[in-house]
Amino acid sequence: MVLVGQRLKFLREKAHLTQAKMAELLGASQPAVNRYEHGQTAAPFSVLRGYADYFDVSLDYIFGRCDEPQGKLYKYRPDLTSDPEMQKFVEMCFDPGSAMNERLKQTVFEMLGEARG
Repeated sequence: MVLVGQRLKFLREKAHLTQAKMAELLGASQPAVNRYEHGQTAAPFSVLRGYADYFDVSLDYIFGRCDEPQGKLYKYRPDLTSDPEMQKFVEMCFDPGSAMNERLKQTVFEMLGEARG
């Protein structure tokens, strides 16, 4: 909570805004903004989103997950090899009577695993 408060205060001060003006922009009270900035109270999501939108920064930055205002970039790589639906799909793609059936299925599962990571 303290790190979040420090980030909120830094953003506000960098823009030369008073706590009262920030509270007005967020639809909050000045004492509430003061409590958020000093880590005495957790800011509600609407306030955190308000800071992120107003200052055009990522919530990753506000939460201290990274030091870059644009946030941390993620690569969505789900584990498809353990997904039962994906396994059924791969099973349907190959002819069970084929001599290469098992090898082809194994290759597809290996490719799915490599795509993940």
